Amino acid sequence: MAALGKHPLHHDPIVTVTPNPALDISTTAARVIPEHKMRCGPTRLDPGGGGINVSRVVRNLGGRSIAVYSVGGPTGQAYRELLEAEGIAGRAVPVGANTRSSFTVDETETGEQFRFVLPGHELHEPEWRAFLSAVADDMPVGGYVVPSGSLPPGAPIDFYGRIGRIARDTGTRCVVDTSGEALRAALDEGVYLIKPSRRELGELVGAELRDEDDMQEAARDLVDAGACEVVALTMAAAGALVVTADGALRLHPPAIDVQSTVGAGDSFLGGFVLRLAQGDDVPTAFRTAVAAGSATSMRPGTELCHADDVVALSTGLAPVDVTRARQPRP
Repeated sequence: MAALGKHPLHHDPIVTVTPNPALDISTTAARVIPEHKMRCGPTRLDPGGGGINVSRVVRNLGGRSIAVYSVGGPTGQAYRELLEAEGIAGRAVPVGANTRSSFTVDETETGEQFRFVLPGHELHEPEWRAFLSAVADDMPVGGYVVPSGSLPPGAPIDFYGRIGRIARDTGTRCVVDTSGEALRAALDEGVYLIKPSRRELGELVGAELRDEDDMQEAARDLVDAGACEVVALTMAAAGALVVTADGALRLHPPAIDVQSTVGAGDSFLGGFVLRLAQGDDVPTAFRTAVAAGSATSMRPGTELCHADDVVALSTGLAPVDVTRARQPRP
């Protein structure tokens, strides 16, 4: 694996970037029935969005990060207060639009989960440029910057690519968790790590990935092309696959009672980046990542992993080397 940049760290080694945050609202109902008034259980509010969830997981596991995020309107004020109450250090970039919400309902009679994700409001050019400036100001030279989540309307499709370019120029490792054209634009700049799903990786390479051999081959193509150094491929209940220039590692998740999958992918990424920032190697970081994702799935609604669960689950995990010989090209 490539070494960290030559420049020394000037503050916390992880900065997360969330241009499209959401106030997560979660509750329960016996059943979700059309045209019926449904009586709900207790409501939980959490500050959500990809990068913010990564910062929250880093904190839960005893680490530190700085979160850069947009915020606006009454929802944004509530969002900011929740973050401050959790002790998340951050830079809130003000925007004119109200911060969006998302809504999760767990059916108590069936165990089914319903997730309603509202679209973000449009960012105007002065706003997204101010946001990029804030990220550049807080770039953790020699550390990790983690732009994560969807882009709000109005932001340029290469928004994360621009962050990747700044990171490269400052000796910072860029870890990107998004999809589609936004991910493709980031890879065009060259980043350190991406975390696609099987579907997202297939869309990225324009191929149907029928099995793990196909997935490994697609990931290695990206690494060989210099688009990224690490592909951390998440496969939900099937676990995860990590591919680098050194080979491929596979982990199946521990046996758990799944309560909710909200935030599991962000928890995986948070555990991975924290361990890397602490100086651990990729296999060790991979173990913590899978344990963190599983620990979050054990929690209801939008609650994220607890450190003691992550420690307990990671103890029984051992990455398996599944490196395949490269297939000859037709």
